[in-house]
Amino acid sequence: MIGWQRSAGRHHLPWQGTRDPYRVWLSEIMLQQTQVSTVLDYYPRFLQRFPDVQSLAAAPMDDVLGLWSGLGYYSRARNLHRCAQAVVDEHGGVFPPSAEALAALPGIGRSTAAAIAAFCYGERAAILDGNVKRVLTRAWGFDQDLSVAANERALWQRAESALPTRELAIAMPAYTQGLMDLGATVCTRSRPACAGCPLGDICVARREGAPERYPVKTRRVRRSHQNLWLLHLQELPAQVWLAPRPSEGIWAALHCLPTFDSREALMAALPEALRGDAFEHTPVRHVLTHRDLDLHFVSVNVGAAPADWPGDGAPGAWYAPAQWAALGLPAPVRRFLADTPAQQAPLFSGDPARGGGAG
Repeated sequence: MIGWQRSAGRHHLPWQGTRDPYRVWLSEIMLQQTQVSTVLDYYPRFLQRFPDVQSLAAAPMDDVLGLWSGLGYYSRARNLHRCAQAVVDEHGGVFPPSAEALAALPGIGRSTAAAIAAFCYGERAAILDGNVKRVLTRAWGFDQDLSVAANERALWQRAESALPTRELAIAMPAYTQGLMDLGATVCTRSRPACAGCPLGDICVARREGAPERYPVKTRRVRRSHQNLWLLHLQELPAQVWLAPRPSEGIWAALHCLPTFDSREALMAALPEALRGDAFEHTPVRHVLTHRDLDLHFVSVNVGAAPADWPGDGAPGAWYAPAQWAALGLPAPVRRFLADTPAQQAPLFSGDPARGGGAG
């Protein structure tokens, strides 16, 4: 594995070749459930704004979410900020040098802690992310159901027993990177390139001719569906009303258009004088890990609104484009605001019970 990584693995990624725990940690968090090509755009911008853990810990959460906006899975950004503060407050700004201590920090799981410890400190610690599970279960023919906790623990134990035992400061980073590279580029989920795999001679799945059987995980999380109605209030010139989301739940702590569970609830929130001037856009499907969202954007120009509406007590504020562009916004809301012209036609035409045009 080590020899293969040196000759055939990836060496061009900006977070490789460093033993700085901050940079390794940042890349590992960004890469969770996110493609490398996407992270390559965010990683350098994040480092430019927050070059070390101290600057990240001192930053307002809104700044962190704003820079993270579009990367998705925003709980990672919130935990990133909490973790940076814990490293500064509890560890003097230095990441602890063991996988066990790293795993006690906010947002760092067992596999991420092992990656940081292996890359930065040469610790003999096993990673077991999705790619590595696929590599190891195929190579060993491990056909136990990983939705059962005891079986996953058994795979962890076997992964730990296979770790290098000598020259760990050199071997552990190369071995760990090799497993990552193998899962990302050769032992892929579908149509793996078995002919070029360094584990081909010992791989049970290749011998069986059925690599897609592994890993085995029978329990699947059931997908859900939800409709949300988002009120796009416009105050010329081009300002929009945005409010912070609750600290829990979907899009937690991000700024967002006012959100409602139904069209009726949205319309009830509008002054009567504005209801006939609302414009409903074509719904947008936004796919989350375990949920599909149908987003119904409704635009309203508030020029005719009462002077005290939405009012000083309403959560939120008016933001010009230069201001909202720097906020942490849900990706579909950011796309909508960037693509939507300032003026729209009425939502209702004749029959107030029937929706109008599409935007």
